Amino acid sequence: MMAKPFASAADTDIKTDTLETLGEGVYALTAEGDPNVGAVEGEDFVVAIESRATPAASREWLKILREQTDKPVRYLVLTHYHAVRVLGASAFDAVDILMSEASRDLVAERGEQDWKSEFGRMPRLAKNAEEVPGLTWPTITFKDSYDIDLGGDRGRLELRFVGRGHTGGDVAVWHDKTRTLFAGDLVESKAALYTGDAYHFDWAGKTLDNVKAYRADNLVGGRGAVSRGVAETDAAVEQTRKFLNGMIENVGRVHKAGGTLRAAFEATRDALAPEFGAWPIFEHCLPFDVQRLWDEFDGIEHPRIWTAERDREVWAKLQD
Repeated sequence: MMAKPFASAADTDIKTDTLETLGEGVYALTAEGDPNVGAVEGEDFVVAIESRATPAASREWLKILREQTDKPVRYLVLTHYHAVRVLGASAFDAVDILMSEASRDLVAERGEQDWKSEFGRMPRLAKNAEEVPGLTWPTITFKDSYDIDLGGDRGRLELRFVGRGHTGGDVAVWHDKTRTLFAGDLVESKAALYTGDAYHFDWAGKTLDNVKAYRADNLVGGRGAVSRGVAETDAAVEQTRKFLNGMIENVGRVHKAGGTLRAAFEATRDALAPEFGAWPIFEHCLPFDVQRLWDEFDGIEHPRIWTAERDREVWAKLQD
C-alpha cells in the first residue's frame, strides 16, 4: 500500500475566497475550508481579525477588504498563536496587534518551531514565505478581556479569553451590535478540528459552553461556512463538541485498556470517519490530534512542542 502524502503537502488546489457581509461594516472571508479571516469597521478605522499565513496571502485579503472600505487598520486581533494565523501580520500596517497574554507566552515558547511545523504541513498556505519578517509579537496583551470602542453608533468589540481549547490562549471576539462572534478555531463548521495543541477536556466542556452562551446570530469559526441564526450557531458548537467527545471516548477506551497509540488512532478514525472523514484536513489532523489526546491521558497537561521532525515521526507511526 502506498504511504499517504504527509499532512496537507499534496493539497495544491487553489481555494475560492468568498466575502460575506454580516452587518454594516462586519465582514468574514471564507475559503472552502482554508482558514477564515474577518474585519469590523469602526467609525474611522478597521479592526482586522486574524492574519493569513504570509504577508502575500494577507495582501490578497486586504485587496478584497479595500473594495468595501479604505479606512486604515487600527487593530489586528489574533485569536491564537498558530503560524498560519499570525505570520502575515506585517501586511496590515496595524497600529496595534492584540493577543491574549497566554498566546504571547506561547509565541515566545514555541513560535519558531510552530512556524517550521505549520509551513511544512501546509505548504500551499505559505505563499511567498520568504517575505515573513519574523515572529509576530503583540503590542497589546490582556489576561481575560479587552474592549474596543468602535465609535459612533458602531458598537464595540469584546475580546474574551473563554477558556483553554484549541490552544491555551484562545480569544473569542464579540460584536454586540450585530451579535456576531468570531470564534477562531474553537469552532469549525464542517471542517475537521486540529487539536495537536489542545486541552480536549476543557474545550469539550466549559469552553464550548462559554462560546455557546453568546447565543450568536452569526458565528465565524476558524474554517468552513459562516453559521447564521442561533439554531445554526448552536449546531456548529455542538458539531465541534461531538468531534471532541468522539475522540475522547475512543482514545480513552484504548488507553484505559492498555492498548497502543496506533490502536487508539485506528479506533478513532474508524469511529469518526463516517460523519467527519470527508471534511477538510481530517486525515491531515487526526494523527496529531490523537497523539496530543493520548498525552493528556498520560497526564501531560502542557502540550509538547511540535517540530518539523516530530511531525514526521508521528505521521510515520500512525498514517503510513
